[in-house]
Amino acid sequence: MAQKSARKSSRRSSRSKSSRSKSSRRKSVRRQSGRGGRRWSARVTRESDALDLQHRVFTGRDPKKIAASLKRSAERSRRRKSNPYRSALSMLTFYINRAGKNLPPSRRKTLQRAKGELRKQFGRD
Repeated sequence: MAQKSARKSSRRSSRSKSSRSKSSRRKSVRRQSGRGGRRWSARVTRESDALDLQHRVFTGRDPKKIAASLKRSAERSRRRKSNPYRSALSMLTFYINRAGKNLPPSRRKTLQRAKGELRKQFGRD
């Protein structure tokens, strides 16, 4: 009888150890998938089919320069699927809505002004 209880306790201890290791594995997998899922907008900004963007185009301070860079990229790109104005504006809007979700108000205002400037540069005013 003493042997049976010893076996049961050893089984319990082995189960609890294995369940701990599984839960710790699950947590690490969740963290990894969370990191990969958080950065999809950055990947879209880099590897978009809409435009071949100039490096760090959205970090500029001058709305005219941002708009000019987007216009140049949209007109030169062979991978875009619609007209240049639509591609440039959609990429800027995408960045404001998704990739720049945590933008400070001053940067958001600059990018919103770049939208208006883009309209002017394409003659859509």
